[in-house]
Amino acid sequence: ESLSQIGLGDSDALEPGDYVAAIGNPFGLQQSVSYGIVSALGRSGMNPDGFESLIQTDASINPGNSGGALVNLRGELIGINNMILSRSGGNIGIGFAIPVNMARSVTDQLIKYGSVKRGQLGVTIAPVTPDIAQALGIASNGGALITQVAKESAAARAGLQAGDVVTALNNRKMKSAAELRNAIGLLRVGDKVQIALLREGKARTVTAEIADPAADTTATTSGESGALPEGTQHRSLEGAQLEDAPDNGGGVLVRNVAPNSRAASAGLRQSDVIVAANGARVTSTAALSAAWRAAAARGGSTLVLQVRRSGDITILVLR
Repeated sequence: ESLSQIGLGDSDALEPGDYVAAIGNPFGLQQSVSYGIVSALGRSGMNPDGFESLIQTDASINPGNSGGALVNLRGELIGINNMILSRSGGNIGIGFAIPVNMARSVTDQLIKYGSVKRGQLGVTIAPVTPDIAQALGIASNGGALITQVAKESAAARAGLQAGDVVTALNNRKMKSAAELRNAIGLLRVGDKVQIALLREGKARTVTAEIADPAADTTATTSGESGALPEGTQHRSLEGAQLEDAPDNGGGVLVRNVAPNSRAASAGLRQSDVIVAANGARVTSTAALSAAWRAAAARGGSTLVLQVRRSGDITILVLR
């Protein structure tokens, strides 16, 4: 009866530099408190499962802190201490905590359904780096670039397309591809989600219904060499034999790709059809060259290609 539940804060409101305190039992020392700041947000890649967007803190976290509270200066729970990065096994100022908003989402599902059933949108995504933002003419480098949409997926039914840049989910701004992946992964199958995006520089909004996870499929091919005239192509196209596509509305057909060439490393495959570059429609090899010259004239070094492959549209980023 003397216990009370800790107040829950809003981990989405955290910013690097905010003060935090870590509570736990490091090395068995009961009820220890350490103090520091939020060093970074949205850390991922530690767990192969990938559903993570960890708070990084320099508050001392050691073995025994896991499961303890990370609180703000109002005493609100904003994270659950999770792991450290250390060669020695002890604290070196790099600790991680699970954001309380993520924990709350999981808890709500467990209470309501008895299990966590992750949903899937059916897209492959990539981060919008500064060079990609410049190539696409986007003002900021936040959000997530859709590089591929699976057939008959929730994304396909909602009208999402390769080349779209997702900027917000249910009116919550998406700062990165990892944040989008986590946000979708925490939604329940059957949930409806409003997606704000940029397509060819114009803002759009679509609604998707989260579906059951489906297996990804890929294909591989190879070929021989060829190229556009020297000086009119991006270097990552070297090793690709390109020609005007004979049908299907134009584009540039990749006739062959030399093994171990720059084009092969960039992901181009035999029989690909390049239909757009940096958001501009490509109807011929001349149009592809013009797109690259325009990017180079602006000081850019990146081409974001929309490629038609086996009936699907795939995004390739040439740096």
